[in-house]
Amino acid sequence: MRRYWALLACAGTLLAVAPLQAQQGGAFPSKPVRVIVSVPAGGGVDTVTRVITEQLSKRWGQTVVVENRGGAGGNIGGEAVFGSEPDGYTLLASQPAPITINKVLYTKMPYDPEKFETVAIMSELPNVLLVRPDFPAKTAKEFVAYAKANPGKLNYASQGIGTTSHLTAELFSRRTGLKFTHVPYKGTAPALNDLIASHVDFIFMELAMAKRLHDGNKARILAAATPKRISALSDIPTLEETGVSGVLSSTWNGISAPPKTPKTIVDKINADVTAVQKSAAVVEHFKKLNVEVTPRTPVEAKVFVADELKRWSEVVREAGVKPH
Repeated sequence: MRRYWALLACAGTLLAVAPLQAQQGGAFPSKPVRVIVSVPAGGGVDTVTRVITEQLSKRWGQTVVVENRGGAGGNIGGEAVFGSEPDGYTLLASQPAPITINKVLYTKMPYDPEKFETVAIMSELPNVLLVRPDFPAKTAKEFVAYAKANPGKLNYASQGIGTTSHLTAELFSRRTGLKFTHVPYKGTAPALNDLIASHVDFIFMELAMAKRLHDGNKARILAAATPKRISALSDIPTLEETGVSGVLSSTWNGISAPPKTPKTIVDKINADVTAVQKSAAVVEHFKKLNVEVTPRTPVEAKVFVADELKRWSEVVREAGVKPH
């Protein structure tokens, strides 16, 4: 009788473990996947996420639902995913802030960004200095000269406190000795709308969105925050060329999973994201958007995120950046 009950208990354990093993062994995903985007609809993160998830949906044969939860520098979306089941069915698509710099920026966080499982880096985009369409300066050198002649009179937009656009402007301010007024917005779309309407003077914006406005004469790119000139804008100098050194910045978008998500699931999603990034459809689409892709393994992605945290943490501390 004891043997019977022992066998029965063993069988029950195996039955309980079987679904998890199946899920981790390649059956994932067996139901719809939800991707929470930490910014409002219409921004760069949102655009890239929808391109990637559309192809993932086809590859997986499952619906991938994209849900925008912007606000608090990405913390609202970050918190929603952090507390979700670690099964791969709820993921975070974000700009750097909610998984890196917010840890330094906010004295209290509803979650620990460093405990997220880094899944993949979807895209990277160089940042450029974008000014309102009627800005008096026509070149980056003229911009610096104008700012020096009008100390404290210029303002700049950002996608929110602690975002890359904000911290790049702070870095630019420290490297040039110029003072500007920061006007934070809740995402890319509202910030650019006010730039186009000339309600703000400039913004450090990722290339894809900036070039679209530049080509449409709705705003003007004066310089690139890159080590060398951007091929798609060969006539636009780098900040280094204009005499501003040490201002290198790029915007990147990552996918993260809740803490303790099994490595097998993280690896599975990463492999599929990488395959999608290399697919002809996405390569062509991203080329039109001027989006750069550098596929990374989960380990490489985690190192990349850690390096970004270290670099921008120094800017936050030096500039004394605080959330409102």
